[in-house]
Amino acid sequence: MSTVEIPLFPLRTVLFPGGFLPLRIFEQRYLDMVRDCARNDSGFGVCLISEGEEAVSPVKTTQVGTLAQIVDWYTLEDGLLGVSATGTRRFKIESGWRQDDGLLWARVQTLPEPPSYPLPEAYALLAEVLGRFMEKVGHQYPSWSEERLQDAVWVGYRLAELLPLAGIEKQHLLEFSDPIERLQSLVEVLPRFQSG
Repeated sequence: MSTVEIPLFPLRTVLFPGGFLPLRIFEQRYLDMVRDCARNDSGFGVCLISEGEEAVSPVKTTQVGTLAQIVDWYTLEDGLLGVSATGTRRFKIESGWRQDDGLLWARVQTLPEPPSYPLPEAYALLAEVLGRFMEKVGHQYPSWSEERLQDAVWVGYRLAELLPLAGIEKQHLLEFSDPIERLQSLVEVLPRFQSG
């Protein structure tokens, strides 16, 4: 674990380690942030907005988020800057402040990530469901391969981000440090998405 100071990008979405995040950047503070991140080969933090509306009023964010690393940037059809980022590690905010331009910064402590871990047989259904998702979106994950369906950590993170769960539910899944607890929670919500 280490402590670092990073800019924050509050969103209405939860980024997971290994996850893919496409962004449309139009506010000057975030254009500057992206430029600085690209120049310094540094990342930024993504946190779920818990109160307020981004770009309208000051927001409050959750205390646990994910570091994001920019992997590509491009001009969108509407002329705005498009950015592709990937989640790297979870963090917990220790303290935060707002710059004059409104950009949030935080001193964060990175959280330990568990190593790859064989998927217990009891959660094989989750791997099957994720396999179906990957047929459609696997191209967004450079590290995707069939073997990933046997990794408890990867299966938990990918299903947590791909299932149509509420932001606060995704946040709860992000905050688990035990991959088996995350898988168990996913098994419990899965019946909601099965057609009966």
